[in-house]
Amino acid sequence: MNFDFSDDQKSLKDSARKFLTDKCSTAEVRKVLNNDEVAYHADLWTGVAEMGWLGAAIPEEFGGLGLGALELCVIAEEMGRAVAPVPFASTAYFFAEGIMVAGSKDQKETLLPAVAAGELIGALAISEGPGAATAASIKTTFNGSTVSGTKIPVTDGDIADKAIVVAREGSGISMVLVDLRGPGVTRTVLKTLDPTRSHAEIIFDNAPGERLGEAGQGWNLVQRTLDRAAVYLAFEQLGGADRCLEMAKAWAMDRYAFGRPIAGYQAIKHKLADMYVKNEVGRSNAYYGAWALATDAPELPIAAAASRVAATEAFDFAAKENIQTHGGMGFTWEVDCHLYYRRAKLLGVQAGALKTWKERLVAQLENRNAA
Repeated sequence: MNFDFSDDQKSLKDSARKFLTDKCSTAEVRKVLNNDEVAYHADLWTGVAEMGWLGAAIPEEFGGLGLGALELCVIAEEMGRAVAPVPFASTAYFFAEGIMVAGSKDQKETLLPAVAAGELIGALAISEGPGAATAASIKTTFNGSTVSGTKIPVTDGDIADKAIVVAREGSGISMVLVDLRGPGVTRTVLKTLDPTRSHAEIIFDNAPGERLGEAGQGWNLVQRTLDRAAVYLAFEQLGGADRCLEMAKAWAMDRYAFGRPIAGYQAIKHKLADMYVKNEVGRSNAYYGAWALATDAPELPIAAAASRVAATEAFDFAAKENIQTHGGMGFTWEVDCHLYYRRAKLLGVQAGALKTWKERLVAQLENRNAA
């Protein structure tokens, strides 16, 4: 079985890298990092929309390009490599996928074209504080017409136009579409380790809402959405991890100590080799997840959890070892290592922490073996 991307997908990858190299240098990323008044790179967001990337996985009948999940995986990897400071993940991985999983035809026709055109920034609001979100832990309520409760943190919640809110409805959980610019919504910007991906606390006080899917069936729909988003996040993490390895290798080849490049020393060789191995483990699992996602295979829950775990570990390790390879310079503000360290830590908890996904993987494997 060939898990590699097609020539067309590789061409898309090359064009995405060229675009982001030109439009999203680390100097551009720092413009968002260094400015508390700027939540994302507006010009880059416009460019991404014009490239059609937001609609890559959205069917043509709903205003997208209709390319498919694999194409979005390719784009996600390049976005991660560039640590792009735009709400791409929140809108394309979580919001759009949530609408495609749970939305009615009318809801899809209304929302997805706006997403594909870059006219709508979306978010998924699940968490209500420390700890893993579960069906039992959700306290936000939906009475059939309005939502009340608090969600914290919500990635890109301060800039999103609409959010899919996970709320309790009766004895079950529902997914509810809420206009964040409408009445009954109060947003407070939160400070995080990575300001290039903004977060907010959102308080809903009888905010008008519209259900997605059947009443009380939302938790299953949330899990399906998270499985799909996890694969895209894995590719974004993989892109960041690969870039960390490239940075570490380049520095090791150029940095001299005692008359020769530090890449010649065994300790540095081992660091680079370990980074490479973890990245390749992450890549193999991410490709498995991409296959399951693109084919809608029944193995998707297992593949998604495996890709999420492997990619999270790879990016976290690569980001730390990149700093260590750079030595004293690696800890300075001027060197770009910290941009990837910040993003690695942030993506490591988005959509659930590593422990949550490990437990999810074990549970899925146990269920499969018991069947």
